[in-house]
Amino acid sequence: MSSLSDWLTLASAPQLGGFRISRLLERTTPSELCTMSDRERGQIGLSERQCQHLAFPPQQRIDRCLAWHQQPNQQIIPLDSSLYPALLREIPSPPPLLFVRGETRWLHEPQLAIVGSRAASIDGLEAAGEFAAAMVAANYVVSSGLALGIDGQAHYSALKNGGATVAVLGSGLDRIYPAKHRDLADTIADQGALVSEFWPDESPRPQHFPRRNRVISGLSVGVLVVEAEEKSGSLITARYALEQGRDVFAIPGSIYNPMSRGCHALIKNGAKLVETPVDIFEDVGVLTECAKSSQSVHCVPQPQNDKLPFPALLANVGNEATPVDVVAERSRLPVHEVMMQLLELELQGMVAAVPGGYVRTRRG
Repeated sequence: MSSLSDWLTLASAPQLGGFRISRLLERTTPSELCTMSDRERGQIGLSERQCQHLAFPPQQRIDRCLAWHQQPNQQIIPLDSSLYPALLREIPSPPPLLFVRGETRWLHEPQLAIVGSRAASIDGLEAAGEFAAAMVAANYVVSSGLALGIDGQAHYSALKNGGATVAVLGSGLDRIYPAKHRDLADTIADQGALVSEFWPDESPRPQHFPRRNRVISGLSVGVLVVEAEEKSGSLITARYALEQGRDVFAIPGSIYNPMSRGCHALIKNGAKLVETPVDIFEDVGVLTECAKSSQSVHCVPQPQNDKLPFPALLANVGNEATPVDVVAERSRLPVHEVMMQLLELELQGMVAAVPGGYVRTRRG
């Protein structure tokens, strides 16, 4: 088992995302990578810049993280740890590190995710609260993204009803976002867990939130979308859930309510229409048992990645940093769609985020 310092060294390497790291770990370990020669690293596909990073890592930043790990109620969990959640380990691009405040045991209990609009209606908030209460009564942990609206209501209701809740952040755990939910985050850390794949001092950024959404779905046995517009981050969570072999559930609403259109679109495309929590519980039995196990590889169907994804968008990312708005203009796609596709390409190791935009990797 590699040291945490070696994991931090590897995870901080430039232009080396979760997908590339997962592939590297099929051949070697973080400790071996940190002790290899530059020639050996180059032979397994690392760039000169990545080799230099592994030879001369940002030790001060790594030491700050190690000090963070030593604080009460805080842990860094690497991918090879027995504390790493079994279901999350099986997604196509699992985070190499999880930063956790709170009890890690909740990450090993069956979780059901509730996501939805930040500008939720009264009916939507009521539904999120009722479903969260029923989930904790059925011994599920409620997971969500700590956002305003549906997310916050799901967390509040789980806590109010004596259950546990897990909040996955799009920022480091020392940079709680939104600031309005700092008190809620502290309570969750006491009665559940805060989770992030981002280093503790990282600020929230737009590109972080789709990454957060894939972790929410990856931790869960199913995802409930309460309210969502047609173009919504909740739909990104639902899409990742489907790709990860999770069940997706949606609550229908009025055809005149724009907050219902996203849910209706999901239902048209195969999500299960739900009216009561029982509609969810009867469908998630198999993954619920897998979540309790340390082995889930035979439970979760893996997506096939034989074809090059998003070729039209990939053709508009070059070897020099290309800003997101330029990619959107060239590919004639909305920015939110471009961000989602770039994230998927990054997770598959085909592009890399760099200062100023994205670059195409050798794999791409």
